[in-house]
Amino acid sequence: MFLTLTLLRKGIPGKQWIGKYRRPRTITWQMKSNMVKRLECEAENEYWISRPYMTKEQEHSHAAERRAQNWLKIKETKFTKFPEHKHITDHLNHLRITKTWSS
Repeated sequence: MFLTLTLLRKGIPGKQWIGKYRRPRTITWQMKSNMVKRLECEAENEYWISRPYMTKEQEHSHAAERRAQNWLKIKETKFTKFPEHKHITDHLNHLRITKTWSS
């Protein structure tokens, strides 16, 4: 179909690089070499990812103590920013000026 369109219409309709009937891009040697480099890099990454640094037993809860200490620090900083408790009597104490015990 693409061949027929190019032969009969003498050109590609519309924009030549986008759309359904676009002109295919030529692949250069630089594109090939860049793709090979990317694939080699990806293969090396997969190689290193497939070999773990720690065993499953070592990895299990290896940072639990550090995480607990960090959590305590965060908790302390939140409580230091928290204002002290206020009671309703502190707010309404000025209303008791004339109140006396009468029998």
